[in-house]
Amino acid sequence: MLRAAMLEGLPPNNAAYVMRLSCDEAAARAVSDIIMETFDAAEAAVAAFEEAPTTEDWKGGPWLVEAYFGAAPDEANLRALIATVAGEELAAQASFGRIDAKDWVASSLEGLKPVRAGRFIVHGSHSRDEVRVNDIAIEIDAALAFGTGHHGTTRGCLLMLDRIARRRRPRAILDIGTGTGVLAIAAAKLFKHWVHACDIDPVSVATAAENARRNGAGAFVDPVLADGAAHDSLRRGAPYDLVFANILARPLCALAPQIAQLTDMGADIVLSGLLARDVPGVLAAYRRQGMVLAKRLDIEGWATLLMQKR
Repeated sequence: MLRAAMLEGLPPNNAAYVMRLSCDEAAARAVSDIIMETFDAAEAAVAAFEEAPTTEDWKGGPWLVEAYFGAAPDEANLRALIATVAGEELAAQASFGRIDAKDWVASSLEGLKPVRAGRFIVHGSHSRDEVRVNDIAIEIDAALAFGTGHHGTTRGCLLMLDRIARRRRPRAILDIGTGTGVLAIAAAKLFKHWVHACDIDPVSVATAAENARRNGAGAFVDPVLADGAAHDSLRRGAPYDLVFANILARPLCALAPQIAQLTDMGADIVLSGLLARDVPGVLAAYRRQGMVLAKRLDIEGWATLLMQKR
């Protein structure tokens, strides 16, 4: 799983700060989740992935957590945060250092395998030979934006898209918080028509546009910079009958009235970026807008909800 974000105010050639921790899978997921919840996405990024042994007598854990920061983190506070979910002994083993900013995302993505979700495969350029004849392939390389397909939220959204596509063909699609553009590209390649996309982060907007071009979807995806769906071009595309919003619980709740205004009756709304404890509050916000839960997927501790407007 990976969550990557823009490190605000950090020039490309400056150093970023990194925390590394080798541990078992359960601890890796717990530590990465608590860091994601605690730090703003503009300040930090975290990755957790299975680590290959370096020597026969290697004593490290089977998983590695790497957290990247635009400014030097408070090591004592970060160790205390880790201790709350993984214990003080493991927290003491965390190491801190610096890394070239241009390499921090590439480093965290190194060695990640392609991810399959239904008929979709999300892969890096180094894994093109993994694509099969009938796959809908989405090539995403390291970038300062969220969304590589390895995170449970992105996979959940892709699986929901695959499910929706088996029963109907949406005519107006919106991707809020597009990140690297994975979901918008997936929908564009599947349905071969326009997908409106937006993000609050200018780096994500540029990254998504470039990824759309690289994946042959540039004619269908042209992301815009917008807070939520507050952009004239997005309003002109309404009413939508399919909406993706893979962000976080609080902005999802705040967006509920806006999404309700922009969607047609019978629309499918795919919501993700949710821990299990976030689900009741988000469900309540969307039910107040006349939406009902049609399907829920839980992957790696993250929930993806398919809401329908009735």
